[in-house]
Amino acid sequence: MSDAEKKVLIYETGLCGFCKAAKRLLDSKGVEYETIRVDVDTEQKQIMMERSGRRTVPQIYIGDHHVGGFDDLSELHSKGELDTLLGR
Repeated sequence: MSDAEKKVLIYETGLCGFCKAAKRLLDSKGVEYETIRVDVDTEQKQIMMERSGRRTVPQIYIGDHHVGGFDDLSELHSKGELDTLLGR
């Protein structure tokens, strides 16, 4: 990851298909990301809900920008806006 690229964080659960889809999309672009499993860490789930205002996973952040869930990430990608947001 270059210095210009922003940190990507995904709040996820182990059985979430949309979480897996988001990671596949990021993997296909060669994007590194950090994951936090909210199904095994209830404190992190509370942090995720307070931070995003949402209860569902995934919740994806690029830098300080809250992308939202997989549909939001996929829409950014299809519009060609994901690379810009990533700092590429």
